[in-house]
Amino acid sequence: MTKTKPALSQSSPYTVRELGERKLTLTNDGQLSLFFLGVGSAFSKRHYQTNLLIIKGQDHLLVDCGTKTPQAFYELGLPVAQVKNYFLTHSHADHIGGLEEVMLVARYGTQTRPHVWITETYQNALWDMSLRGGGAFNEENDGKNLTFGDMWQIHRPRWQAGFPRETYEFEVGSLHLTAFRTMHVPGNAASWEQAFWSTGLIIDGRVLFSGDTKYDPALIADYTNRFPIETIFHDCQFFPPGGVHASIDELKNLAPELKAKTLLMHYGDDWEKNLDKVSELGFEGLVRQWVHYDFAKPRTKGKA
Repeated sequence: MTKTKPALSQSSPYTVRELGERKLTLTNDGQLSLFFLGVGSAFSKRHYQTNLLIIKGQDHLLVDCGTKTPQAFYELGLPVAQVKNYFLTHSHADHIGGLEEVMLVARYGTQTRPHVWITETYQNALWDMSLRGGGAFNEENDGKNLTFGDMWQIHRPRWQAGFPRETYEFEVGSLHLTAFRTMHVPGNAASWEQAFWSTGLIIDGRVLFSGDTKYDPALIADYTNRFPIETIFHDCQFFPPGGVHASIDELKNLAPELKAKTLLMHYGDDWEKNLDKVSELGFEGLVRQWVHYDFAKPRTKGKA
């Protein structure tokens, strides 16, 4: 698959590490590493879907598992059954379409229950509206079918007061995550309160991952003012404004210092036609799939 190369500045907080011929693993030497299983839109044929694997030391978290994600793991030499920790941003198939395979392989193959960090509200919506049909009716005991809890080890993120929108925190080992509501669907939703459940993440207080969202400058302003964000990974479409994703013609209105540290993701197959525009508008570049974005370990206090 074609891979794009972001323009790196000398002051970039991360380095790009090629996977090469090595198989993907779920551990590293302790730095924060972001690995995109895909960077494409829901209908991309040239890239896999925009799902993110976060790795730090012995800890990992898979953010979304779309229809093509188990295949991507297979091609990377890592069976999806080895992934133990999940967070789901919303219920479109390019973000949850691989979960039925995950659940059934875990229950009937490895006899395990993966861990998932999920609010009760979204758990009910995810199970009842998306996963129940393929998960609940595989067994029946005393007239009862399987439940979400039969498939998953459930962890509840902690609601956080004092934020301008619904915000939660949770930890996965050494990883610290802050989840915030986004404005994605329906297309006529004028605020995150009017939107169906969708979220983005702050990762270790230093990386903003927008998830799927319409153009929402208040979101970027609020969270970059509250956290020392080093890099922004932002949803982007290359066609005119409208629909349920931020367009490049809207994102160009962000402050220059924000665009300079923003990598665009979830883009369509026409990305090559837009490379000059991405650069001319001052964005850092496009996210690449199947490379590690390694963020330097924070310096220990008191040491040079």
